[in-house]
Amino acid sequence: MSQVLRFFIPVFLLWTNLAFAQDLTGVIKDKTGVPLVGSTIVIKGTNVYTIADIDGKFSIPARKDFPFTLRISSVGFNPKEVLISELPSTPLEVILVDDNQLSEVVISSRRREETAQDVPIPISIIGGKLVADAGAFNVNRLKELVPTVQLYSSNPRNTTLNIRGLGSTFGLTNDGIDPGVGFYVDGVYYARPAATTLDFIDIEQIEILRGPQGTLFGKNTTAGAFNISTRAPSFKPGAIFEVSYGNYGYIQAKTSITGPLGKKFAGRLSFSGTQRDGLLYNVRTQKNVNDLNNLGLRGQLQYTPTDKIRILLIGDVSSQKPDGYAQVIAGVAPTLRAPYRQFKQIIADLDYKVPYTSAFERIIDTDSPWRSGNELGGVSLNVDAKIGSGTLTSTTSLRYWNWDPLNDRDFTGLPVLSKSQATSRHTNWTQEIRYAGNFSSSLSGVIGVFGIGQNLVTDPVHIEESGAAQWRFFQSSTSALWKTPGLFDGFGIKTTSTLKSFGGAVFGQLDWAITKKLHILPGIRYNYDEKDVDYTRVTYGGLQTTDPALLALKNGVYSNQAFKANVNEKNFSGQLTLAYKASKRFNAFATYSTSYKPVGVNLGGLPTASGRVLTELASIKPEYVTHYEIGVKTSPTENSTLNIVFHNTDIQDYQTQVQTAEVGVNRGYLANAEQVRVRGVELDGNVSFSKHFSIYGAVAYTDGKYISFKNAPVPLEETGGTSAFKDISGGDLPGISKWAGSLGAELTAGGKLLTQEGKFFLAVDGYYRSSFSSSPSPSKYLNIDGYTLLNGRIGFRATNGLSIFVWARNLFDVDYFEQLLPAAGNAGHYAGVLGDPRTYGVTLRYSF
Repeated sequence: MSQVLRFFIPVFLLWTNLAFAQDLTGVIKDKTGVPLVGSTIVIKGTNVYTIADIDGKFSIPARKDFPFTLRISSVGFNPKEVLISELPSTPLEVILVDDNQLSEVVISSRRREETAQDVPIPISIIGGKLVADAGAFNVNRLKELVPTVQLYSSNPRNTTLNIRGLGSTFGLTNDGIDPGVGFYVDGVYYARPAATTLDFIDIEQIEILRGPQGTLFGKNTTAGAFNISTRAPSFKPGAIFEVSYGNYGYIQAKTSITGPLGKKFAGRLSFSGTQRDGLLYNVRTQKNVNDLNNLGLRGQLQYTPTDKIRILLIGDVSSQKPDGYAQVIAGVAPTLRAPYRQFKQIIADLDYKVPYTSAFERIIDTDSPWRSGNELGGVSLNVDAKIGSGTLTSTTSLRYWNWDPLNDRDFTGLPVLSKSQATSRHTNWTQEIRYAGNFSSSLSGVIGVFGIGQNLVTDPVHIEESGAAQWRFFQSSTSALWKTPGLFDGFGIKTTSTLKSFGGAVFGQLDWAITKKLHILPGIRYNYDEKDVDYTRVTYGGLQTTDPALLALKNGVYSNQAFKANVNEKNFSGQLTLAYKASKRFNAFATYSTSYKPVGVNLGGLPTASGRVLTELASIKPEYVTHYEIGVKTSPTENSTLNIVFHNTDIQDYQTQVQTAEVGVNRGYLANAEQVRVRGVELDGNVSFSKHFSIYGAVAYTDGKYISFKNAPVPLEETGGTSAFKDISGGDLPGISKWAGSLGAELTAGGKLLTQEGKFFLAVDGYYRSSFSSSPSPSKYLNIDGYTLLNGRIGFRATNGLSIFVWARNLFDVDYFEQLLPAAGNAGHYAGVLGDPRTYGVTLRYSF
């Protein structure tokens, strides 16, 4: 913290001593003289901006170093640039003309307002309108619009959010490592991957930055970042009411209300609720499972004591309480174990039959209930103070996560793993202070400090418990002792663990304009990370006996474990970007960067070898990332964009979650692969043929390989061989499709609905991905075939008033898997996370 103070005190003194510039005022109108409410006025090349009020009027701090350029934009109009050579004596009057060209997208990822085409970063932008109309109400649906994003979730805790196949471990989650993809909502870092499964609330825009971004964001991001902006409070009263109805009992309601609460206060209150019947049917309980039961509430209070200071207090709470996240047996792989240890022989001996022949019959018969109670929430305070030619920002947050699950990890109707219940409680605080702006006419940038403290505890314990049929699945000899009545019935483990961590960083990035066309952007970051883990696991239940032979059988399934670890790491990383903007329509850039993911600790139990607990795996090495990319952003015409980027990422000591046949660590454990590499090419673009027809799309080729992983666990089908480990160097990384792409189009026509002006529209979105591995160690069986999805909507849209449209997702009712998972113990069967079948419905929206 002393390093934080040493940085912050000089910045604070600078803040208190700098004189504020005078304000520049004006009004924005169209050619008929109508005020253009909500127009954006930006001092070009800075993060200083303002929004025109209900009368089209604006006030913005003027720079002291004349001349400078104002950039004014409004949806549906051509943007305009105005050169300011001196402070005018009367308010400016700016007239915008109708826009028949492609609208420019303004982003804030570099802590200033810029157009996406001007930023030398590969970035995808999804507007709030498309998020709402396309039904992309969470990240899992959003990924169908952005092919470089991957999300895998067997439940909210076990969620992986990746960009270009990198970021988090594939499959089951280990809480002892940090995500490599930053997830920010209104500037606040969300530490838990479970946040990505929640419904979006009142989205304004989503910016997805690809590649390391540690010199721009507080929390280090080795693979990229989601920068999500919600609709801010407004001094102009307004509201949006929306309700959707669909098949499978789908109901979703959304509300957002905003307006003034005084001369200097404004507020916004937003709500979202989603319900849907389950998509699987449990023939044992005769009820549907895998339903949706989501609620979210977000409140914002904005205080603007002056034109130069904005204070925003935000509170949010979201809850998911589905009867679900059940998985279906998708197949059986023959292992190298003896014939009596193969899955089909095991269930035959137990007189059991899987009640379906295809996972896409969407039925199950699991005997343990499925529960996934997921609650997240928090409060944040953001202060923006305009100082000189920049903004000093302080963002403070407190957040929590409560996780209350219950799973059937054997995926059958047999009492094998009767309980798998890892209840957890997580709290964290974050503090970020940064200054972003112009330091001179040719030098701009951002500099900041960041701190995060986290506390994760079991609540009160994690439970894994065997049922009466457990003995047969883990029978490793023909000894009659395995059949001892009650030996494993109720036998399990209770785990108590705590993880306390602290991370601190100083970061910054400059933009040096050597000429108007040539820019150099150096960046640097210093990290300090510390983690303290205390892990204790004790056995309980089963047959109480002192017989050494019976105890040995029990210990072969579950055993006591205890370890403590305290690790810390320091690291410098950085980047260098060269950007050349040859013209308004051509922007090329090349970036070299290094990045770092902190040291990890194992919180899911440790594997054993010859009866010895491998305590050396209690902690794993940090990742070291070397990344470069070369890209070109172009605007071939006034109404089109076309961008291409080549990227290459090499990671030393790649942190991966691997599976083992030991049921005591059925959620896997962390390990380091010596080296992996991901490289690829990405192409995206859009074109507006007229005001009424536009097309947008993206395609990505991504190749991810283990360059060296010489001691990886064997895949499912090689369980029972002469070795539990193998060299998988040269194998494919899991979760990466070589090819992925999206393509969308919208056709509109002006018209009236019930005397109301608006637009009739027809829109379609397609998404394709090729086959990919669903196993950390490449397997012949755990591979998912490629698939194509088509979504569409048709209706009437009004800026204010009534909008109505019908929609359908997965129009061709394609059967596809999102993930494949081996069952605990590696008996040979594996389960699948099923993609949704065809869904359809109608949405009504009213706004003013």
